[in-house]
Amino acid sequence: MDLRLPRPRRRLLAAIAAAAVLAGGGVWAALPDDAPAVRHTEQKLTLPESPEDGDGGDTVRIDTSYFTAGDPDTRRPAVLLGHGFGGSKAELRGQAEKLARSGYAVLTWSARGFGASTGRIGLNDPDREVADVSALIDWLAERPEVRLDGEGDPRVGVAGASYGGAVSLLAAGHDERVDAVAPRITYWDLSEALFPDGVFKELWTGIFFTTGSTVAGAGAPTAGPVSERAGCGRFATELCAMYERVAVAGEPDEEARELLRERSPVAVADRIDVPALIVQGRSDSLFPLGHADAMAEAIRSNGAPVAVEWIAGGHDGGPDETERLDDRTRAWFDRHLGNEKGVDTGPAFRVTRTGGMDTTDGETRLRAATAERYPGLAAGDRTVGLRGREQTFANPAGGGPPAVSAVPGLSAVGGGLSDLGVGLSVDYPGQHARFESAPLAEAVQVTGAPAVRVEVASTSGEAVLFAKVYDVGPDGRQVLPSQLVAPLRVTGAGEGRSVEVRLPAIDHRFEAGHRMRVVFSATDLAYASPVEPAAYTVSLGEGGLSVPTAPGLAVEAAGTPWWVWGLPSAGAAVAAVLLLTGRRRKASPGTSAAPAAVPEADPVREDVPLEITGLSKRYAGSADRYAVRDLSFRVERGQVLGLLGPNGAGKTTTLRMLMGLIAPDSGEIRVFGHVIRPGAPVLSRVGAFVEGAGFLPHLSGRDNLELYWRATGRPEGDAHIEEALEIAGLGDALERAVRTYSQGMRQRLAIAQAMLGLPDLLILDEPTNGLDPPQIREMRDVMIRYAAAGRTVIVSSHLLAEVEQTCTHLVVMDRGELVQAGPVEEITGSGDTVLVGVRGPVPEALPEKVAALPGVGSAVAVDEGLLVRLDGATTTQLLTELLRLEVPVERAGPHRRLEDAFLTLIGGER
Repeated sequence: MDLRLPRPRRRLLAAIAAAAVLAGGGVWAALPDDAPAVRHTEQKLTLPESPEDGDGGDTVRIDTSYFTAGDPDTRRPAVLLGHGFGGSKAELRGQAEKLARSGYAVLTWSARGFGASTGRIGLNDPDREVADVSALIDWLAERPEVRLDGEGDPRVGVAGASYGGAVSLLAAGHDERVDAVAPRITYWDLSEALFPDGVFKELWTGIFFTTGSTVAGAGAPTAGPVSERAGCGRFATELCAMYERVAVAGEPDEEARELLRERSPVAVADRIDVPALIVQGRSDSLFPLGHADAMAEAIRSNGAPVAVEWIAGGHDGGPDETERLDDRTRAWFDRHLGNEKGVDTGPAFRVTRTGGMDTTDGETRLRAATAERYPGLAAGDRTVGLRGREQTFANPAGGGPPAVSAVPGLSAVGGGLSDLGVGLSVDYPGQHARFESAPLAEAVQVTGAPAVRVEVASTSGEAVLFAKVYDVGPDGRQVLPSQLVAPLRVTGAGEGRSVEVRLPAIDHRFEAGHRMRVVFSATDLAYASPVEPAAYTVSLGEGGLSVPTAPGLAVEAAGTPWWVWGLPSAGAAVAAVLLLTGRRRKASPGTSAAPAAVPEADPVREDVPLEITGLSKRYAGSADRYAVRDLSFRVERGQVLGLLGPNGAGKTTTLRMLMGLIAPDSGEIRVFGHVIRPGAPVLSRVGAFVEGAGFLPHLSGRDNLELYWRATGRPEGDAHIEEALEIAGLGDALERAVRTYSQGMRQRLAIAQAMLGLPDLLILDEPTNGLDPPQIREMRDVMIRYAAAGRTVIVSSHLLAEVEQTCTHLVVMDRGELVQAGPVEEITGSGDTVLVGVRGPVPEALPEKVAALPGVGSAVAVDEGLLVRLDGATTTQLLTELLRLEVPVERAGPHRRLEDAFLTLIGGER
């Protein structure tokens, strides 16, 4: 049955739909095709090692990158971007380039002891790291592109995450030239972060100092005498001594607390009086929400504008909101550095909440709640009654086995999913007291830090407790919001003492029918507990559990479902295709009509860089063996895709078909919706570098590129030679004859040639062949920078370590067939192997004991700890058994080496 509209009406509706699509296309076409090119320079600044070092004294070298775009004669505000602990300036390039295109002069740098900068890590020592920031501001004041507020005083903002966020606040307190700050997931008082209420946060502090001991490359220079303490790495000597002293004692002394406090923003709290956008993570057991609350209160009391965000993630993992936060940071600086008074900087308070899983893509749905003012951690307190008798429990000798709550590496699993009713926690019988509410008559949204008053007594005169509030469902299942606990040290408890306990700050909805369970545990895996045995007694005080509700928060409406706008748009696109293809060609007399062909272009897929469907190819003489068989995968914009497989896997055949050099036997390849045929016009949007490029040796690099481009017959203005060269990073060598080039320089010139015209899809086959390690690192940076602009890179390589660091997604092939495709972290993290970090060397008998556990296939000792292959058991069950065996677990997580995952996927060596 043919249910079609009469032809005139069908054409009319198609014309209307197509007109709507084309009208929208006209708006898009009116926008500029390319963002302004970013100018980028690298240099190392030599600075005094300390204030006492004048001319001729010890120095350090700070590695910097400087970014600008647009008219070089226009003065603009400047932004300094600081990196996280263990990182370097390289991680900031994407954000720096976006800010540069938005009209800022941006300076990134690697802090002392990180990246290519020399010196020792002082944890933001005011006389060293903070003084370095002031020197960078001095440098900006001399730049002709930077707007000045006065002589030597540039208009400048400072932003950064974690370690870089703290230095932004410290810079504002020590240098009055700073005009605005935007710190993310950072600390206010580092002594309180690592020693909360006098309790040693053992695991996080250990990770902190281990990271600082291993970030430097072998042989990297340092200023001054290197510490002779084992494992000190690039840390300043006084910090090594402090850590060793605290780690041995199991608790901090006042000297240690004061050392960290003086290097924290809290030390200059009364001097930070600039507009501050404060972002803190809800899933963050390292720097919890209380740090953001303290900095907001202090800065606001100094008379400066403050906005506060609680994001769903944090140091313990969670959804990625980087792009949105970068946009809000830019708006904050537009308003407070650029004086653009009409800019919307967002609400005074915003909380990102998770709202279930999107069944279409498996991603976590995010929703926001906002308020016109930041409420603090106790607004809208309501009282929930608790029940429970006086309870006595033990602090076991040696502090073990410990309860489990926030574990770096494990909290990334539990903390990010607690909003969805998933969590991981263990409280051992006889080592905790618990008090519960009645089932809630209505749902309660807790936003802030609950509080409860209890009576505490200890046989040792002192108690170290870990307080937490669980969400307990009607079925008895309990979830610990964000995997957070509040440690507290109670002194003078020999005869009993009344204390008010402030529980962790959370944003969590307790549903009707659920109960609130407050637990006080004697131990916690993430913290150091007293090694001497003791008995603790805890009973409820007056007042019940006080829970803050932040009544001014309003939940933003959920975004419009995709199908509300997607289906009409898809319908309009289909109508346009009908209109454009509706006039059928008549068959020539004496011939029959050809069968319907696959459309050469599909507008619905015009934004998809590459889609391969059912691709197969057999070479002559190999009738029984496919080079490629039934291969299907898809690549999106902004991805760096690694094409992996052993020799003979079909990688090169796939790339040759992709470039139209050979034809497939069956299946299709579409690039931006267009079917690939030899000479297909869409191939002009593809750049390729396969098995090296030929150059005329007597010509310069630039002459070779210009000659190549002229041979394509395309307009000279479309070459974008300068942009390609900026990305490839050839510098002055471009004007030299190619015969003088090293292998690495020839490779980069070949990459630049492939990038001419700034193709939307770049294909690189073994781009690092013949390169030494520094050149390989440079090539890695080239690929990452290219994709960061919204383009797509496909790279085939045998260097799995480089692929793991460079690529965002992988396609693994073997014997011509697809083995697995997906994000790198999924492929490396999938499987049944768990790496368990163990404090100290692994005892000789431990692997055999673990291998004998139910549900465990094998266990072997490795440098990083214990490598366990699960055979039926879950990670949670394994961890519980290890704690029962009193194994000193420090962390646990999937074994994430690409090499192992790759060999597993292809069945080992062949």
